[in-house]
Amino acid sequence: MDDYDPFAAAPPTPTAARPMLGLTVLVIEDSRFACEAMRLLCLRSGARIRRADCLKSARRHLRTYFPSVVIIDIGLPDGSGLDLIHELSNADPRVGVILATSGDPEGEPQAIAAGADGFLSKPITSLAAFQQAVLSRLPAERQLNGPRQLSDEEIEPDRIAFQDDIAHIANVLQAPADEDTLDYIAQFLSGVAKSADDTPLKEAAQMLAQRRATGAPTGKAKQNLSDLLQRRLLQKVAI
Repeated sequence: MDDYDPFAAAPPTPTAARPMLGLTVLVIEDSRFACEAMRLLCLRSGARIRRADCLKSARRHLRTYFPSVVIIDIGLPDGSGLDLIHELSNADPRVGVILATSGDPEGEPQAIAAGADGFLSKPITSLAAFQQAVLSRLPAERQLNGPRQLSDEEIEPDRIAFQDDIAHIANVLQAPADEDTLDYIAQFLSGVAKSADDTPLKEAAQMLAQRRATGAPTGKAKQNLSDLLQRRLLQKVAI
């Protein structure tokens, strides 16, 4: 049961190997690749996971469930995750742990200023680092009693999820795009490419972001990005 349920049985007792047993984590993340990484991290840690891919979906979840931990991507398709961080940090009752995440480390001070308890820089692959980020910020009554088993495991998300992200943005890019959509495309792909260690795609996304920031024409940058996406999609059969 989720934390808010007054009829719920006592939550499972955390163990050294699964120190997040009894916790429910709401991950607000539009990238399937990044969310798959979170799913594996939660699974290995013993936590339940719920997922929302936009602010609207997240608020719908939060009207029904009261999670132990909320992890919020700063860049979402229908707005900034910073707004939701600010809302949750000032809510009563407050979620136990609010973490922000982004592929851009410069987002950390903004997230902390908005009220986040901590920041996870993408890619998030270290099981030990993920557990520490969550457990170190839990209320004392939810802390694990006794020593915790530290793992050196690095998780590897399914590459099919990366292909799903590529297909999604390729479709978005084919339609007429306003300025906000172009900014979202650049931000989304920059984070996904960084997580997937795809340097050419990351550089192409950053070029689009740079041209948007300086007011330069974006036609060539969009075409280059579209070509790269189509080549990635052709690799799907091999994967």
